[in-house]
Amino acid sequence: GKIHTPMEYKGDLASYDMRLRRKLDLFANVVHVKSLPGYQTRHNNLDLVIIREQTEGEYSSLEHESAKGVIECLKIITRAKSQRIAKFAFDYATKKGRAKVTAVHKANIMKLGDGLFLQCCKDVAQLYPKIKFDTMIIDNCCMQLVQNPYQFDVLVMPNLYGNIVDNLAAGLVGGAGVVPGESYSAEYAVFELGARHPFAQAVGRNIANPTAMLLSASNMLKHLNLEYHSNMISDAVKKVIKGGKV
Repeated sequence: GKIHTPMEYKGDLASYDMRLRRKLDLFANVVHVKSLPGYQTRHNNLDLVIIREQTEGEYSSLEHESAKGVIECLKIITRAKSQRIAKFAFDYATKKGRAKVTAVHKANIMKLGDGLFLQCCKDVAQLYPKIKFDTMIIDNCCMQLVQNPYQFDVLVMPNLYGNIVDNLAAGLVGGAGVVPGESYSAEYAVFELGARHPFAQAVGRNIANPTAMLLSASNMLKHLNLEYHSNMISDAVKKVIKGGKV
């Protein structure tokens, strides 16, 4: 299940999730945002993928008080990790038969940090001429997702932006409880909720939605080449939702 991250500082800046990602080098988070028949939302038949670099950026836990009342929070962007996540996004698009990759950034303001990320995406894009490539500033991307999400296919972005866009996109198809997620390193794969939400307020109220966790389990079985068992779970979940039983 999702690990709750308290806001209080108790001596360790890195959350359990962050420590796990670092230990396993889970650099790529993949959230497939897809409409589920039976959930009535503003946008139907939505199908897009958000790929997030999740081992650097603002989530590096590099914070300190440089002077009394002054906190510095460092954002780390490296060429190696930017190239790695860009290549992952284009490889994913190629493997899944996707047509376009959009690099999401704030290079107009963070000209060096996000500028490096954006340039790496542009460089990698040249190696995949069959995949369309475009770019979009993060604030405009959020607005466009709300207004016309159908223009997107695969989106790749740095850590913090991905965290925000994951949850925004989940809201387009029914909320945090219905979107599964996956995290990958060169050796490991972790399957979890797509929208990072602990559902602490749902405890004891019989309102927690298990859909995302069940679909994550289905995706894990598919990753292990247990296609039949994977389909049993996903088909059962979709049947219950489509039938209006929840």
